[in-house]
Amino acid sequence: MFPSAADIVSVLTIDVGILLGLLVMARLLEPSHASHRTLFGTTTAALLVMYALWRWSDTLPPFELSAQSLWPRLFIAFELLAILYTLISIVILFRSTDRTAQADAAQQLLAADNRDPAVDVFICTYDEPLEILQRSILGALALDYANVTVWVLDDTRRDWLRDYCERVGARHLTRPDNRGAKAGNLNNGLAAAGRATAAPVILVLDADFVPRRDFLKRTVGLLLSDPEVAIVQTPQFYYNADPIQHNLLAEKSWVDDQRFFFDVFQPAKDAWGCAFCVGTSFVVRRDRLDEIGGFPEQAISEDINLTYTMLARGYRTVWLNEPLSFGLSAEGIPEYVTQRARWCLGTIQVALLRNGPLFGRGFSFTERWHYVHGVLNWLSKPFMVLLLIAPTIYWFGGLPAFEADYHSFLRYGMPALLGQIIYMSWISRARTLPLFMEATHAVTCFAVTATLLSAIVKPFGRPFKITDKGGDRSAPRIHWKLAAIFGLIAASSAASIVWAYVSPYGASEISSLDFFNMLWAAIAMLIAFIAFLVCFELPRSGHMFETDELVWLFGEGKILSCRLLAISPDSVRLSGRSGEGLELAGWRYRIHLEELGWTDISMVSRSRQTVLARLEPSAEQYQRLVVWLFSASHGNIAAVASLRGVLGGLLRRGFIGA
Repeated sequence: MFPSAADIVSVLTIDVGILLGLLVMARLLEPSHASHRTLFGTTTAALLVMYALWRWSDTLPPFELSAQSLWPRLFIAFELLAILYTLISIVILFRSTDRTAQADAAQQLLAADNRDPAVDVFICTYDEPLEILQRSILGALALDYANVTVWVLDDTRRDWLRDYCERVGARHLTRPDNRGAKAGNLNNGLAAAGRATAAPVILVLDADFVPRRDFLKRTVGLLLSDPEVAIVQTPQFYYNADPIQHNLLAEKSWVDDQRFFFDVFQPAKDAWGCAFCVGTSFVVRRDRLDEIGGFPEQAISEDINLTYTMLARGYRTVWLNEPLSFGLSAEGIPEYVTQRARWCLGTIQVALLRNGPLFGRGFSFTERWHYVHGVLNWLSKPFMVLLLIAPTIYWFGGLPAFEADYHSFLRYGMPALLGQIIYMSWISRARTLPLFMEATHAVTCFAVTATLLSAIVKPFGRPFKITDKGGDRSAPRIHWKLAAIFGLIAASSAASIVWAYVSPYGASEISSLDFFNMLWAAIAMLIAFIAFLVCFELPRSGHMFETDELVWLFGEGKILSCRLLAISPDSVRLSGRSGEGLELAGWRYRIHLEELGWTDISMVSRSRQTVLARLEPSAEQYQRLVVWLFSASHGNIAAVASLRGVLGGLLRRGFIGA
């Protein structure tokens, strides 16, 4: 069907021409224009479809019941699932919406009417320490809104948490069991708050998320402006690096994998009417909850189940793409992997519900295929597993995943690869990087694949696994099982390349098919090596927010000016005004901070350039400091990806051991 690839010069000329064309499109087109998104997306989709047709028609051996025939078909089945997921993603990304102006108008209307509808704030907690919980509680109590009741829904019935809530002015609520997991906890809060306040609006926060002070002013008006809107969802932002960013020394240069979903994908889904709740930092109407019988408990992903239960009744979730809350990203690899596996299982469970988006009534065709797209996201994860192990299977098992030489791949595969890389960077506004994005997916692909296999046998009835946050992470940790998997893949891929040259059974010259699989082995080795490094967790100290502002010190009978470089609730890092060392003779001073006024500090350590001091605020100052630090973005984490920065961190981590 497809003509054989010409000589290498002709093929490379075509590829270079396509590359230049894609780069020109990326430079001239603007992602904010729907027509530009459609043009670039259609171009990329055409290259992917061409590749998929070539794969199907020209790279499969004749069918027979043998490993040589079945292995390539298993591989292409998951590859086509991944391609289908990408194609549907491109179609979804044809559209996008920005509700900021709509939220502005709704906020002004509420202010003009001089009304603040009552809001119940539900903070869901299981076993988080007070260090984490107090941020969310104090942030909720500090909301700039006239009529708020804060409910701490404690599913482990802790007396010390009850005492803390009484002290700061929040309501503490427990229940006798943990039936229904998080959804059951929310429903218990819904019933208790209904008897006490019956507020028409409910704000749901996870225990580690702190709302910005204007959260309710930005969302409540938007929620109540349209009777078809049941939920207003905002994105999740994090004030700490996730374990991949942290362990690769790339928190300033690598964007966490959820940023693309929150910042790009959800606004696109919202434009189709299919944005969905993500479990925290959303407001929901009580009357709509009462209408559907409360938060649905049939699946562990109560958030997406809530959205689709609302959709079946004709009520939408809208996406307000503004940084209105800040939480704690998963801090360790086990927690990171558990979180993704839970999301996978929850998505599959909702898909299998009789009243769910695939089999239930009341859903439009668009709503159904959007959910199919979400399922495909997880069903395509095993493709990463196959992608990593295929070169080894070829070299040591003699089984090619597909029969193609590198000339043909350069002719039909490279344009699709270039199109996808450049399009994704363009549509995400530089939030993605090739290889590193694949390495991020690789870290979780084995756990997700295991979850999918177990879901075939038992999709329901498994316990809800929370993401542990907080605790002491000051010591390095090694996750040996995962490290062994990726270490073995990296080593076997490297061995494959060596084997191509030293094998006593190999041909005297390396064939085009061999050369293609050597290149594939090199890529698999790089991806696996990056994932391998991630498994060696670096220690984390108490989180400090970086800043650079002029502050004043008082001590030894004089006032000194200096620069505040970083701050946390219990410490500050200082330097001289021009970045030089700070000469301090004593160990106790007072510092003037804009948010707190004068506060005591005591020196902890000195270096040539900086001074680390312990902050000693009063109880009232401490509460204000927590709210100020954790309810606003301080720009600690990268907003766009930097290839130079990521490579620098990778080199330091992999070869210097920093």
